[in-house]
Amino acid sequence: MKIAGITNYPRFNGNQNTKKDTFLDKLHTYAKNSADMNDTIVVARTIFKGYLGIMTGTTLVTLGGLVNKTKHPKLFKGTMAAGLLTSLYGTYAFVRPFIIKDASGVAKTK
Repeated sequence: MKIAGITNYPRFNGNQNTKKDTFLDKLHTYAKNSADMNDTIVVARTIFKGYLGIMTGTTLVTLGGLVNKTKHPKLFKGTMAAGLLTSLYGTYAFVRPFIIKDASGVAKTK
């Protein structure tokens, strides 16, 4: 009888470990610093709106550029105008906390 061929399964020695590791549990075991998995970055809501506005506006302008303006002039003008206005709002929302110090949502303490 080969002793090396005998395997030790959890059900034979009484250890009933039925909990399955989730994807995040597996990542936590391989991470050197497990605190890196739980860290978050706090971003002001207006700055986040600014990022979303700029990204959405750029996407709309790109879609407007892909539309043939001779065959679909209304769609071209509509997506371009919506993209430019959305980018303009995104720029305003991103810059507002830095320019207007008394705006709502801006931290007033140092």
